[in-house]
Amino acid sequence: TLYDSVRGAGKRLMLPSTDGEGTVSDELTSFNDGGFTIDTDNFQNENGKDYVAWCWKAGGAAVTNNDGSGTSQVSANQEAGFSIVTYSGNATGSATSAVWQTIGHGLGKTPKWIVFKSRSYGDADTHWANYHVGVTDANTDYVVWDTTEARIQTDVNYMGSTLPTSSVFSLGYNFTTNKGSENYVAYCFSEVKGYSKFGTFKGNGNADGTFVYTGFRPAWFVVKRTDASNNWRTFDAKRSPFNEVDKRLYLDSSAAESTGSDIDFLANGVKMRNSDNGMNTSGGTYIFLAFAESPFKNSRAR
Repeated sequence: TLYDSVRGAGKRLMLPSTDGEGTVSDELTSFNDGGFTIDTDNFQNENGKDYVAWCWKAGGAAVTNNDGSGTSQVSANQEAGFSIVTYSGNATGSATSAVWQTIGHGLGKTPKWIVFKSRSYGDADTHWANYHVGVTDANTDYVVWDTTEARIQTDVNYMGSTLPTSSVFSLGYNFTTNKGSENYVAYCFSEVKGYSKFGTFKGNGNADGTFVYTGFRPAWFVVKRTDASNNWRTFDAKRSPFNEVDKRLYLDSSAAESTGSDIDFLANGVKMRNSDNGMNTSGGTYIFLAFAESPFKNSRAR
């Protein structure tokens, strides 16, 4: 379940569901100074069950942003490279029209990872679309959080064949990002040296696996194969405080945590420890997302 302070406590989106936003009163009930409050619902608080929460700090109350052709509400933490953006779709742009809607993201720096989700419309066409700088032709191709599919190719209507800038991202006519009169949320991340890293690597098919440089010891690491179908594998230093980091969850599945011989978190990156095709098959192409355990940069996000 996903919540943010711009949409408000009790406004729930879910993975791997493509449903729109739901309003609930017995789940996450408030965002607090230093934490959050949950109620009795079994999604977050079933008696005796174990849970994990991954939290990012944005910039407080949202403000109106008019940097783009469309107005957005933005809470941005530029120092940590994270913003929460809400906006309305207008269905502009097509394969033959370059009149795209642009939306301000508030980061002051070009994002390398953006997650889009329709809030008010939910069906099989409204995926959790991910822009990632490591995806081939990232201005037309996107990867989807809610499925195991490889990258979805050549949709000019996704971001209007236009890469994000330091102030805006662009949108074509795509239900996932810009359906007319629908409401959307976007989570935007720019890279901060010593705190966050978004990139790509090739697998080597060896148990003495590929090393992925991040420049820090990760607290949170996600890997996804983009040249073939496979899961979004998610690791963190709380569930696996010591190497091997072997407890994984899948963003594209509601399955419980599984355990395997997977990776090591090192002082400057991640070392693959198996030849699994979801992480390290020979010649496989992968994207990753990583955030630091102890940021070298003094960040409000710590």
